[in-house]
Order: sequence, then C-alpha cells, then structure tokens
Amino acid sequence: MAELTTVARPYAEAVAQLAQDGQSWQAWSETLALLAGIASDHQVLDMAHNPAIPDARVVELFLAVGGDRLTADAANLVRILAENKRLPLLPTVASLFEEARAKAAGEVDAHITTAYPLDAAQLAGFQERLEVRLGRKVQVTSSVDAALIGGVVIAVGDEVMDASVRGKIADLAVAMSS
Repeated sequence: MAELTTVARPYAEAVAQLAQDGQSWQAWSETLALLAGIASDHQVLDMAHNPAIPDARVVELFLAVGGDRLTADAANLVRILAENKRLPLLPTVASLFEEARAKAAGEVDAHITTAYPLDAAQLAGFQERLEVRLGRKVQVTSSVDAALIGGVVIAVGDEVMDASVRGKIADLAVAMSS
C-alpha cells in the first residue's frame, strides 16, 4: 500500500494544484471519484493490464464512459496515467486528492473507536474538543470495538491517541516485562 501511495502522490498533488489554481476542488473531487470508479471495474483493470490492448484504446474506454463529465484536463490525466501504465492508481490518486482538499479547506478527518456506541451528543462533544485541540475543522467518524473493554482510541491522520483499557493493559504488560 505504501508503494501505491508513493507512486500516486505526484499525480494527486498535480491535480490538487490544478484544483487550487482553478478553484475547482469540488469538480475535481467528482471527476476523480468517477475515474476511480471506472478504474476499479475488474474488466477495465483487465483491459488496462493487457499488453495486447493499446493505451489509446484504454483511454478511449475511459473517455467514453466519462463522457461530457470529463474536462480536457481530466482526459489529459487519463492519457498520462495510461501511457505510464498507472491507471489502476486512480482510486489511490482520488483518496490522496481528498486528503489535499481537506487540508486546503483547513479540515482533518478523525476516527473514534470506542467499546460501546456513542450517541450524537457524545460524538459532537468529541468533535468540538478535537477542533479546539487541533485548531481545525474536524470531520468525525466512529466505530465500535468491544475488545477495547472501555475508553477510546482516536486516530487523526497518522497520530493515534489510545486511551482505551486494552491500551493501558498493554502498556502495563510492557512495563512489567521490562
């Protein structure tokens, strides 16, 4: 996965620059979602990986499916990715673009995992405290993992804050074995 991200990042950054220059973040978001959907189809992937099928033919397929929803810049992106045999990277490019879009908007995603379901008020409370702590707008998602026993694990980007009972027990086990 890290290798895909590394290879896809320059494409996502280039598209983000185009979106920034043209103030077209939402349009590019929709376009990349469309292209990622096309690239995720197993028949399209088979075609893209088939050396007997010319790149131009694969590009034609993308452009035909995308139709008038694809701008000249989007068509150019498809051509460049096809020439470099990187069309399967489109879902990763779209994901990295969304991260860049959120960053440009001053937003960050946070995922909260708890041992028990959170109600709307609790989730809103976490969101508010995270926004104050991070100084940014926070989009919060949540999930339940009964193995945590109690407490909470909050993931914001690469940072993970583990205040779960399971985490405390693991820390205690490490301390006792030292």
